Amino acid sequence: MQEIPLFKVFMSPDVAGPVSEVLQSGYVGQGHQVDRFEAMLQSALQTPYVATVNSGTSGLQLALHLLRRGPDGKPVLKGAPEAADGDEIISTPVTCTATNWAILADRFKIKWADVDPDTGNLDPEDVRRKLSPSTKAIIAVHWGGFPCDLAALRSVQEDCFDRFGFRPTIIEDCAHAWGSRYADLPLGGHGNLCVYSFQAIKSLTTGDGGCIVLPNQALDTRARLLRWYGLDRTNSKDFRCEQDVAEWGYKFHMNDVNATIGIHNLPHIEPLIEAQRQTAAHYDSALAGVAGVRLLASSDPDRVPKGVRSSYWLYTIRVDRRDDFICRMKERGIGVSRVHDRNDKHTCVQDFQTSLPGTDAFCGDMICIPCGWWVTPEQREYIVETLREGW
Repeated sequence: MQEIPLFKVFMSPDVAGPVSEVLQSGYVGQGHQVDRFEAMLQSALQTPYVATVNSGTSGLQLALHLLRRGPDGKPVLKGAPEAADGDEIISTPVTCTATNWAILADRFKIKWADVDPDTGNLDPEDVRRKLSPSTKAIIAVHWGGFPCDLAALRSVQEDCFDRFGFRPTIIEDCAHAWGSRYADLPLGGHGNLCVYSFQAIKSLTTGDGGCIVLPNQALDTRARLLRWYGLDRTNSKDFRCEQDVAEWGYKFHMNDVNATIGIHNLPHIEPLIEAQRQTAAHYDSALAGVAGVRLLASSDPDRVPKGVRSSYWLYTIRVDRRDDFICRMKERGIGVSRVHDRNDKHTCVQDFQTSLPGTDAFCGDMICIPCGWWVTPEQREYIVETLREGW
């Protein structure tokens, strides 16, 4: 049997021609294709405030920059505090380093919160314990596509307001979670700043890219300025030369080549995610009770809140003797990986280290098995049988 990969790039079969047309058009920067793709994203996410960027990492850095007040002095969100160098951002160590390196790039400090070892997501009660007068935001990563408990995080915001007089901004890192839903709404519809990644192996890819979902028009307008040096690209004059830049920005915009890929991939994504959900459902039942395997809370219908649906970009399990497990899966041609290791182990963040028992437990034995749209019924049964045989 051919090796079953953990990741695979999806490209629409009709994308090559339109991309070639853009490449030969003489205009490959941010143009009409970006506008068209953003309109599609706004429809899919059910919000008018979606701005594309050139990577999910750029989106996170931009979201964190928005915590600082702009030239007009208005707060980013009602009740939210103004952020300054050295303020604290509560975040999870269980994620891609892009999540947390964006905090450092914006000159903030990281305060680690623990994760729930049954989900890999932030533990809201530990976030509550980590609140301080310096807390300016909470970054919540939807591990594998399974949504964090946003209602509990809203409760943490209110607790912070009662204690310190402000509500820290919630930033959702949705890199794993295109197609996921919370309270029957796409992620991005709950009043928070949200960032999606369209990197190569994500469910929805544009080759590379991402988007930031804003909770209001004021932030949407500011984000669109800051992704392009602080210049208004809708200005009909010679905007590079005639505009005054009130607030400097970045070169974080998407281009028409990436947008064209997204335009042709997006219509295919829902059936692909549904295929992932079907494979995950098969694993949920077939792997229950298998020796040496512990399923996460997302596998138990009684523990999944109503209105919550995972994209299953990752299907994570916890296993005994993980190194032996990895070797056995490799022998049988099954791609497995932790995908991301805990970020707090790195030298560049050693000043922020703290005790995180939930993270210790989760990162000590978690592993991801193939669950993508490409996994056939025969392959998923082969994976199940291999796990049942032991390692």
